[in-house]
Amino acid sequence: MSETNRFRHERKQAEQTKQKQHKGKKSPLIKKVLLACLLLAVVSAGVGAISFSSMVKDAPPIDDAKLVDPLSTKFYDKNGKFLYEYGKEKRTKITYDQVPRVLEQAFIATEDSHFYEHQGIDIKRTSKAIFENLTGEFGSQGGSTITQQVIKNSFLTSQKTIKRKVQEWHLAYQLEKKYSKHEILMMYLNKIYLGNRSYGVAAAAKSYYGIEAKDLKKLTLPQAAMLAGLPQSPNNFDPSKPENEEAATKRRNLVLSSMHKKGYITDKEMRHAMKVKVTAGIVQNNQQGMRYEAFLDAAVKEVEEKLKDVDIGTDGLSIYTTLDPKAQDYADKILNSNDIISYPNSNFQGAFVFLNTKTGEVRAIGSGRNDYKAAFRGNNFAVAIKRQPGSTFKPIFDYGPAVEYLKWSTNHQINDQKTTYSNGQPISNWDHQYHGMLSIRTALQWSYNIPALLTLREVGMSNAKNFAEQLDITFDKNQVYESYAIGSNTVNPLEMAGAFSAFGNDGLYNKPHFVQKVVFPDGKIIGFRLKPKRVMKDYTAYMVTDMLRTVVDNGTGKTANIPQLDVAGKTGTTNFDGETRAQFGYPLKATNDSWFAGYTPQYTMAVWTGYAKNGPGNYMLGDTTKISHLIFKAMMQKFGTDTSSFQQPNSVYRVNNELYIKGVGSKDVPPKQKSDKVKTSPENGGNKKKENQKQEEKKHKQEEKKYKQEEDKRKKKEEKNKHD
Repeated sequence: MSETNRFRHERKQAEQTKQKQHKGKKSPLIKKVLLACLLLAVVSAGVGAISFSSMVKDAPPIDDAKLVDPLSTKFYDKNGKFLYEYGKEKRTKITYDQVPRVLEQAFIATEDSHFYEHQGIDIKRTSKAIFENLTGEFGSQGGSTITQQVIKNSFLTSQKTIKRKVQEWHLAYQLEKKYSKHEILMMYLNKIYLGNRSYGVAAAAKSYYGIEAKDLKKLTLPQAAMLAGLPQSPNNFDPSKPENEEAATKRRNLVLSSMHKKGYITDKEMRHAMKVKVTAGIVQNNQQGMRYEAFLDAAVKEVEEKLKDVDIGTDGLSIYTTLDPKAQDYADKILNSNDIISYPNSNFQGAFVFLNTKTGEVRAIGSGRNDYKAAFRGNNFAVAIKRQPGSTFKPIFDYGPAVEYLKWSTNHQINDQKTTYSNGQPISNWDHQYHGMLSIRTALQWSYNIPALLTLREVGMSNAKNFAEQLDITFDKNQVYESYAIGSNTVNPLEMAGAFSAFGNDGLYNKPHFVQKVVFPDGKIIGFRLKPKRVMKDYTAYMVTDMLRTVVDNGTGKTANIPQLDVAGKTGTTNFDGETRAQFGYPLKATNDSWFAGYTPQYTMAVWTGYAKNGPGNYMLGDTTKISHLIFKAMMQKFGTDTSSFQQPNSVYRVNNELYIKGVGSKDVPPKQKSDKVKTSPENGGNKKKENQKQEEKKHKQEEKKYKQEEDKRKKKEEKNKHD
């Protein structure tokens, strides 16, 4: 039967059914009146005096091009070189004659059971949705027809407002007047996203079942029902993912039940189809996938977060990323082979972010190993994992704030002695010893816990929280606790890399980003790099950096040291609680998380290593805790070409390798430096010592004066930039 005859036959059947079941049904005129009343009721409830016409006057026109051919998105690397086109090769346009009857019925039964009867709006279904919306949250019930979904996906945003809904109704009615039902159905079936990077039913049939467009009639009833169930939540009902099998089965069976209720299949056919495993017929996707999936996934997440209404599968965007392909290739090799790093087993995981210290542009990421390696639209450890940072958090929550707010020198003394948290819980150092009076440089160098807690107490929780939040660190329920002094909160590598980069960038923070700009088909450009934000004084950034140099040169981070580069960094580990150790038989010193976050003037990198979940043997001990350091070192050695050093600002001066803030005084200068006796003869009676002291005082006053002038000059410049 030809497409035209088939269409006429179906319409005739629909009309006959309507006449039998709805004798005396309202005329088209009455339907229009009811529709108008319905619209007016919604308008009255939502916006009062605003009329229907005012809502639809700025509705977009029906653009045939958008209806027929959704536009693909193109990705580019940091140099503007083309990387990948998303959408085009995963969308196969088909005609109505190619759609098997069972597939059409499955979609209509599930998405719009009265599709061939209404004129774009299902009055009964919409009325019910409006009633439920009035008694609940607006937008909780949609009542959208297939025609309305075509309108929403092609011309409108997904924003749940009365105005948008009224425009959707108006345009749906216009679309029905302009196109046939079959044409509208194909607009929907060729465009709808069905998971697994597939747009349209033909692409989905190929992705899931290996069935080409020309052979769509080979789709079985269970397969057609599975495809029809995907639009509601493609990622959650994707039958190719083992974790989705139960949810996908329930969804497919719901579609089969709907088809039975509609009369498309018999009870026997429904029951037989329900017995078929949802994974039956699923093929291994051997199609060439996109390169740099994890990075492009992070880029898309960033685009969708900033541009709420875009659809990367249909909007024809050009996304210019910050990706360095060579760095990303090497990052993938580090995590997914044993050529560079020797991993203890296949379950061992790693994630990292490698970015430009000066700009915040992410050059490469590590997103997990083996089974946990991120795929496009998948779980991405680099940007989503939440793990305790341990001691890598001390510069952010303890010592950075101490220098910023209390103006401590790197030689500020703290008494490392027996201490408890405020609730009486004991705290100990990793070596279970006390070290008496020591400088914060030494405390950070050897990552002692007690000095970190004592520092936090002097800084104050409010100051510490404010300092961390300036670096875009977020806290669960906006609460902070004393244990955060040693990193018991949770973070991801992206947040840690962004925070550490500010120390290496003179106290200026650039939000880490994967996208330089997005260009729309009409030429409109939206840039993604924000202006740098000063989050700390230059002396804070440099003094913390200098202490972190010591960590790498001669402390817990020596494994990450690279002689030819000026490296600053911090180690961090976390331990299992007693209950977990007992449950899985872990050794007393077993490590849960191991971090290294560090930077050079050129690049910043935050690395997490550990296991995705607890289980027998899933712990680190001894040298395995150093793997995070080795990953950092491998990337920095390969791509670190800038051998320059961090420059000491004029706001800081150095005495015997310790740093002090100008104009603050020298109370932290070691006593022997203050009282060094000058060898004198009886003749001079110590006058030389007094003279030296006067000269030193004069020198300090001159330095203070010079620093004040520079500060005033800097503040004026900042003020001018604000006005600009």
